[in-house]
Amino acid sequence: MDGITRRRALFASTAAAAAFALAACGSGGSPDASGGDAGGVVTISVNGMPAKTQADDRKDFEDLVKQFEAAHPKIKIDAREGQMDPKTFAAKLAGGQLEDVYYVYFTDPAGLIQRRQAADITPYLAGVPYLSDIRPELQSVFKDAEGKTYGLPTGNYSMGLVYNRELFRKAGLDPDKPPTIWEEVRTAAKKISELGDGTVGYADFSKNNQGGWHLTSWLYSMGGDVATLQDGRWKAAFDSDAGRAALQTLHDMRWTDRSMGTRQLLEIADVQKMMGSGKLGMYMAGPDNIPTIVKQFEREYEEFGLAALPGTATLGGGDGFMFNPKASPEKIKAGLQWVQWKYLNPDREEENVTKFSGLGVPIGLPQPNLFGGAAQQKIDAIHAAHANVPQANYKPFVDRSPQVAVKVEPPNAQQIYTVLDGVMQSVLTKEDADIARLLKDAAARTDGILATVK
Repeated sequence: MDGITRRRALFASTAAAAAFALAACGSGGSPDASGGDAGGVVTISVNGMPAKTQADDRKDFEDLVKQFEAAHPKIKIDAREGQMDPKTFAAKLAGGQLEDVYYVYFTDPAGLIQRRQAADITPYLAGVPYLSDIRPELQSVFKDAEGKTYGLPTGNYSMGLVYNRELFRKAGLDPDKPPTIWEEVRTAAKKISELGDGTVGYADFSKNNQGGWHLTSWLYSMGGDVATLQDGRWKAAFDSDAGRAALQTLHDMRWTDRSMGTRQLLEIADVQKMMGSGKLGMYMAGPDNIPTIVKQFEREYEEFGLAALPGTATLGGGDGFMFNPKASPEKIKAGLQWVQWKYLNPDREEENVTKFSGLGVPIGLPQPNLFGGAAQQKIDAIHAAHANVPQANYKPFVDRSPQVAVKVEPPNAQQIYTVLDGVMQSVLTKEDADIARLLKDAAARTDGILATVK
């Protein structure tokens, strides 16, 4: 298990015996009707189990299943590999093969709710521990327009700026006060690039859909959108002031300031390698990039800082679990206990931090942060007490994040990202790129993609 996966497991695998104030056992009906057998045991199928090739991850998962079943003798877990695959989901549901509790990304719930492919779990939430502490903006991903709930979030991330603190110092910049607006990013990148010796001030992605992914965050940060719902239909929204400002800033950093280097058509592995070499000042990324760089390139955590994304909003995402619309009330109740017990349980954070800190897992990074209120305060205190990373380096991210709205990906995101990759590539490889024409043409293509959204 790598460092990122284990760090996430600190919270996600909180296998505690904090019971729901819910009646989770079956009524003794037939397995098809209620999921319970003659002894009142409910069997629920859940996905998300790691593949056999991920031996350590799988063993952790299986151990947690055993602990859960020992603490909840009236519930049995039928664990299955995989996640929610949009290509096979409808067929699995129609054929009775969909798990009772299934994993989704934040981009999935809206469509699933609209198509009635998820169970309304609102009637079963009254006794869920810490439910009221889950951050409202994350819980809203799993609600419909009437406020009914169809799932629970279990992970989240948002984009910020990862930066090299030593290069900031060498360039005469304060590493404790990183940029908060894009004009400051541009100024800092230029100063860093002027250090010479192959140093690049700022780098960004532009291929394999990663360029479109990052351009989406650029648009959000500048007050724009990729797509908006107009009269019940999705339409491209990036041929806008925000779109032009984002691309003009990238163009000027690349061609006027020369602060992005000459090598382009980059993706995440390329940029992480640049940061790992000590020759890159900044790039857009989530907190989980830092452990990857430290591990893969034998760097030290003290070398890197993390800032909230400049501007007013950022791209974020996450994952969670929803429930088969055909699942019985008994199975839904049991499934809620499983999700809370394994993924949403601050009461076992101390135990898990102790367990994983001995395995080289970074303790004290600022995400995931699923809760607010007392629950998150409890988690933060535990992480601060056991931190093995310099939390002060991430204070610019933590302090300013409440001022930066987190927005999810647009519908049909990956198809749109393919189109926006081309826009990023043109701006970063052609000094005379026609930004207005690029946006207009990409918007027309994106409208065609969005026309298929149901």
